[in-house]
Amino acid sequence: MRAVDTNVLVRLITRDDARQVAAAEAFVAKGAWVPHLAIAEATWVLATVYDCDATAIATAVEMLLGHEHLIVQDSDTVAAAVERFREQLKVGFSDCLMVEISRKAGHTPLGTFDRELGKIDGAQRL
Repeated sequence: MRAVDTNVLVRLITRDDARQVAAAEAFVAKGAWVPHLAIAEATWVLATVYDCDATAIATAVEMLLGHEHLIVQDSDTVAAAVERFREQLKVGFSDCLMVEISRKAGHTPLGTFDRELGKIDGAQRL
């Protein structure tokens, strides 16, 4: 199966360039796999470039999870990260995703110096 990069996801979410949106939609129409890293990068782009708040970012990731043509890597893990992110809006989505990936792999706690991340179940502030 083909895969998609961050910028394809950003076009599907923001729909801010008609030509690129059409190309992205045509590419994913045959099905496409979405790696964790592309989702993490896309959430960073949404926050820093598009100034999206945490609620909008969570909604965008949920849209990717529910997209009829996308297969998200470990979708259950990404869904758990979205849930955790909605509970802890002061923590970045990528941090929530790291905790959930670590949990699924059986490697918790996730050690961190981040005060907010350290408050999340599955993480430990050092």
